[in-house]
Amino acid sequence: QVKELVLDNCRSEDGKVVGLSSDFENLEFLSMININLLSVSNLPKLNKLRKLELSDNRISGGLEVLAEKTPNLTHLNLSGNKIKDINTLEPLKKLPNLHSLDLFNCEVTMLINYRESVFALLPQLTYLDGFDADEQEAPDSDPEADGDALEDDYENGEASPATLSLQWGGRGEGRLGFLLVGLWFMQQNLLSSLQEEDEEEDGEEDEEDEAEE
Repeated sequence: QVKELVLDNCRSEDGKVVGLSSDFENLEFLSMININLLSVSNLPKLNKLRKLELSDNRISGGLEVLAEKTPNLTHLNLSGNKIKDINTLEPLKKLPNLHSLDLFNCEVTMLINYRESVFALLPQLTYLDGFDADEQEAPDSDPEADGDALEDDYENGEASPATLSLQWGGRGEGRLGFLLVGLWFMQQNLLSSLQEEDEEEDGEEDEEDEAEE
Protein backbone atom coordinates (compact mmCIF):
# COMPACT_ATOMS: atom_id res chain seq x y z
CA GLN A 1 0.00 0.00 0.00
CA VAL A 2 1.84 3.07 -1.31
CA LYS A 3 1.34 6.14 0.89
CA GLU A 4 3.96 8.46 -0.62
CA LEU A 5 4.72 8.90 -4.31
CA VAL A 6 7.25 11.27 -5.90
CA LEU A 7 7.09 11.78 -9.67
CA ASP A 8 9.14 14.99 -9.87
CA ASN A 9 10.68 15.77 -13.28
CA CYS A 10 8.89 12.85 -14.99
CA ARG A 11 7.71 14.90 -17.95
CA SER A 12 4.15 14.47 -19.21
CA GLU A 13 3.95 14.62 -23.01
CA ASP A 14 0.32 15.74 -23.21
CA GLY A 15 0.26 17.87 -20.06
CA LYS A 16 -1.98 15.47 -18.17
CA VAL A 17 -1.54 13.11 -15.22
CA VAL A 18 -0.58 9.69 -16.57
CA GLY A 19 -0.24 6.33 -14.83
CA LEU A 20 -2.16 7.06 -11.64
CA SER A 21 -5.24 4.94 -10.97
CA SER A 22 -7.53 3.88 -8.14
CA ASP A 23 -4.79 1.42 -7.15
CA PHE A 24 -3.14 4.37 -5.39
CA GLU A 25 -6.16 5.11 -3.21
CA ASN A 26 -4.03 4.99 -0.03
CA LEU A 27 -1.76 7.84 -1.08
CA GLU A 28 -1.28 10.50 1.58
CA PHE A 29 1.51 12.44 -0.18
CA LEU A 30 1.87 13.02 -3.92
CA SER A 31 4.57 15.14 -5.56
CA MET A 32 4.49 16.03 -9.27
CA ILE A 33 6.93 18.92 -9.49
CA ASN A 34 8.08 20.09 -12.92
CA ILE A 35 6.37 17.45 -15.05
CA ASN A 36 4.82 19.81 -17.64
CA LEU A 37 1.27 19.53 -16.25
CA LEU A 38 -1.43 21.63 -17.87
CA SER A 39 -4.33 19.99 -16.05
CA VAL A 40 -5.10 17.77 -13.06
CA SER A 41 -8.31 16.46 -14.64
CA ASN A 42 -6.93 12.90 -14.85
CA LEU A 43 -6.34 12.56 -11.12
CA PRO A 44 -7.99 9.46 -9.67
CA LYS A 45 -10.07 9.60 -6.51
CA LEU A 46 -7.60 9.99 -3.63
CA ASN A 47 -9.65 10.32 -0.46
CA LYS A 48 -6.66 9.90 1.86
CA LEU A 49 -4.39 12.42 0.13
CA ARG A 50 -3.24 15.16 2.51
CA LYS A 51 -0.37 16.88 0.71
CA LEU A 52 -0.13 17.62 -3.01
CA GLU A 53 2.94 19.20 -4.64
CA LEU A 54 2.28 20.64 -8.11
CA SER A 55 4.88 23.39 -8.35
CA ASP A 56 6.73 24.39 -11.53
CA ASN A 57 4.04 23.25 -13.94
CA ARG A 58 1.72 25.14 -16.36
CA ILE A 59 -1.61 24.83 -14.56
CA SER A 60 -3.86 27.85 -15.09
CA GLY A 61 -7.22 26.58 -13.82
CA GLY A 62 -9.43 23.52 -13.44
CA LEU A 63 -8.92 23.37 -9.68
CA GLU A 64 -12.49 22.17 -9.10
CA VAL A 65 -11.13 18.68 -9.82
CA LEU A 66 -9.18 18.82 -6.56
CA ALA A 67 -12.33 19.35 -4.50
CA GLU A 68 -13.85 16.31 -6.19
CA LYS A 69 -10.85 13.96 -6.23
CA THR A 70 -8.88 15.02 -3.12
CA PRO A 71 -11.54 16.13 -0.61
CA ASN A 72 -9.28 15.81 2.46
CA LEU A 73 -6.34 17.82 1.18
CA THR A 74 -4.54 19.91 3.84
CA HIS A 75 -1.46 21.18 1.93
CA LEU A 76 -1.41 22.34 -1.69
CA ASN A 77 1.62 23.75 -3.51
CA LEU A 78 0.88 25.49 -6.81
CA SER A 79 4.05 27.59 -6.95
CA GLY A 80 5.43 28.45 -10.35
CA ASN A 81 2.22 27.80 -12.28
CA LYS A 82 0.14 30.03 -14.59
CA ILE A 83 -2.44 31.19 -12.08
CA LYS A 84 -3.28 34.85 -12.73
CA ASP A 85 -6.61 35.60 -11.03
CA ILE A 86 -7.96 35.24 -7.51
CA ASN A 87 -11.17 33.78 -8.93
CA THR A 88 -9.21 30.80 -10.24
CA LEU A 89 -8.74 29.74 -6.61
CA GLU A 90 -12.46 29.81 -5.78
CA PRO A 91 -12.97 26.02 -6.20
CA LEU A 92 -10.57 25.52 -3.29
CA LYS A 93 -13.33 26.79 -1.01
CA LYS A 94 -14.72 23.26 -1.23
CA LEU A 95 -11.62 21.85 0.49
CA PRO A 96 -12.60 22.37 4.15
CA ASN A 97 -9.34 20.94 5.56
CA LEU A 98 -6.99 22.98 3.37
CA HIS A 99 -4.85 25.07 5.72
CA SER A 100 -1.66 25.62 3.71
CA LEU A 101 -1.47 27.00 0.16
CA ASP A 102 1.66 28.05 -1.75
CA LEU A 103 1.51 30.25 -4.85
CA PHE A 104 5.10 31.49 -5.11
CA ASN A 105 6.06 32.77 -8.57
CA CYS A 106 2.47 32.78 -9.83
CA GLU A 107 1.23 36.01 -11.46
CA VAL A 108 -1.64 36.19 -8.99
CA THR A 109 0.83 37.11 -6.24
CA MET A 110 1.47 40.44 -7.99
CA LEU A 111 -2.11 41.63 -7.56
CA ILE A 112 -2.89 44.43 -5.13
CA ASN A 113 -4.13 43.08 -1.77
CA TYR A 114 -3.28 39.58 -2.95
CA ARG A 115 -2.85 38.07 0.52
CA GLU A 116 -5.91 39.74 2.02
CA SER A 117 -8.02 38.62 -0.96
CA VAL A 118 -6.91 35.00 -0.75
CA PHE A 119 -7.48 34.77 3.01
CA ALA A 120 -10.92 36.32 2.53
CA LEU A 121 -11.77 33.89 -0.26
CA LEU A 122 -10.44 30.84 1.59
CA PRO A 123 -11.20 31.34 5.29
CA GLN A 124 -10.09 27.81 6.14
CA LEU A 125 -6.48 28.73 5.26
CA THR A 126 -3.95 29.13 8.05
CA TYR A 127 -0.86 29.71 5.91
CA LEU A 128 -0.39 31.34 2.51
CA ASP A 129 3.10 31.11 1.02
CA GLY A 130 4.44 30.00 4.38
CA PHE A 131 2.96 32.84 6.47
CA ASP A 132 -0.33 33.33 8.27
CA ALA A 133 -2.62 36.37 7.99
CA ASP A 134 -0.54 38.17 10.65
CA GLU A 135 2.70 37.56 8.72
CA GLN A 136 3.84 34.93 11.20
CA GLU A 137 5.96 32.25 9.57
CA ALA A 138 4.77 28.65 9.58
CA PRO A 139 6.65 26.66 12.26
CA ASP A 140 7.88 24.04 9.78
CA SER A 141 9.24 26.47 7.17
CA ASP A 142 12.67 27.09 8.73
CA PRO A 143 15.07 25.65 6.12
CA GLU A 144 18.05 25.56 8.49
CA ALA A 145 16.11 23.71 11.17
CA ASP A 146 14.69 21.30 8.61
CA GLY A 147 18.12 20.69 7.14
CA ASP A 148 19.68 19.95 10.54
CA ALA A 149 16.90 17.56 11.42
CA LEU A 150 17.18 15.78 8.08
CA GLU A 151 20.94 15.37 8.43
CA ASP A 152 20.39 13.82 11.86
CA ASP A 153 17.75 11.50 10.42
CA TYR A 154 20.06 10.45 7.59
CA GLU A 155 22.97 9.78 9.94
CA ASN A 156 20.65 7.72 12.14
CA GLY A 157 19.45 5.76 9.14
CA GLU A 158 15.96 7.22 9.34
CA ALA A 159 15.94 9.25 6.10
CA SER A 160 16.80 8.08 2.61
CA PRO A 161 18.37 10.31 -0.07
CA ALA A 162 14.93 10.44 -1.72
CA THR A 163 13.41 11.72 1.50
CA LEU A 164 16.15 14.31 1.86
CA SER A 165 15.63 15.54 -1.68
CA LEU A 166 11.90 15.64 -1.21
CA GLN A 167 12.02 17.61 2.03
CA TRP A 168 14.71 20.05 0.95
CA GLY A 169 12.79 20.64 -2.25
CA GLY A 170 9.58 21.81 -0.62
CA ARG A 171 7.56 24.94 -1.40
CA GLY A 172 8.15 24.81 -5.14
CA GLU A 173 11.92 24.44 -5.08
CA GLY A 174 12.28 20.81 -6.16
CA ARG A 175 15.28 21.32 -8.42
CA LEU A 176 17.04 23.34 -5.75
CA GLY A 177 16.35 20.52 -3.33
CA PHE A 178 18.09 17.98 -5.57
CA LEU A 179 21.04 20.35 -5.93
CA LEU A 180 21.35 20.83 -2.17
CA VAL A 181 21.25 17.10 -1.58
CA GLY A 182 23.92 16.56 -4.24
CA LEU A 183 26.16 19.18 -2.63
CA TRP A 184 25.61 17.64 0.77
CA PHE A 185 26.66 14.20 -0.47
CA MET A 186 29.73 15.71 -2.16
CA GLN A 187 30.67 17.30 1.14
CA GLN A 188 30.26 13.99 2.96
CA ASN A 189 32.36 12.17 0.36
CA LEU A 190 35.08 14.82 0.59
CA LEU A 191 35.17 14.61 4.38
CA SER A 192 35.32 10.83 4.17
CA SER A 193 38.21 10.98 1.68
CA LEU A 194 40.14 13.44 3.86
CA GLN A 195 39.60 11.22 6.88
CA GLU A 196 40.92 8.20 4.98
CA GLU A 197 43.98 10.17 3.86
CA ASP A 198 44.67 11.24 7.45
CA GLU A 199 44.40 7.64 8.60
CA GLU A 200 46.79 6.49 5.86
CA GLU A 201 49.31 9.22 6.78
CA ASP A 202 49.06 8.27 10.46
CA GLY A 203 49.66 4.64 9.52
CA GLU A 204 52.74 5.52 7.47
CA GLU A 205 54.15 7.63 10.32
CA ASP A 206 53.64 4.75 12.75
CA GLU A 207 55.48 2.39 10.38
CA GLU A 208 58.38 4.86 10.08
CA ASP A 209 58.58 5.21 13.86
CA GLU A 210 58.66 1.46 14.28
CA ALA A 211 61.40 1.13 11.63
CA GLU A 212 63.55 3.75 13.37
CA GLU A 213 63.13 1.97 16.70
